[in-house]
Amino acid sequence: MTEPHSAPDHRDRGGARRHRKPAALLFEPPEAVADPEHFFDLESIEDPRQLLSRATELTLAFRAAADRATEFQAIAAAQLADPTRFDRLPESAIAERAEWSEDYTRRMIDFGRELLRDGGPTAD
Repeated sequence: MTEPHSAPDHRDRGGARRHRKPAALLFEPPEAVADPEHFFDLESIEDPRQLLSRATELTLAFRAAADRATEFQAIAAAQLADPTRFDRLPESAIAERAEWSEDYTRRMIDFGRELLRDGGPTAD
């Protein structure tokens, strides 16, 4: 079973969670998607300084996107496990749907409940 790896928790000086503003993820044109060697036009950048800069921007953008998606996964897990819902799912069913271990599912449900208490995922 695969479990997502969380990026470091970034907090501002007051302890509030903050998200780094990621680089824009531009959609690739259909002809680029058909070429397996094409990845956000990185293969066409010849200057290593520019390549490092753009690849770093993409890495940070994907990490930020993964962190946000993980927050939404946790919220969904908490909502699905909510004992007040008539259609509540057991932890084992949530674990199966998300391809998580049951222990990880419990932690994600707790994280989701915390996010919901705090007003949901933080915005940039």
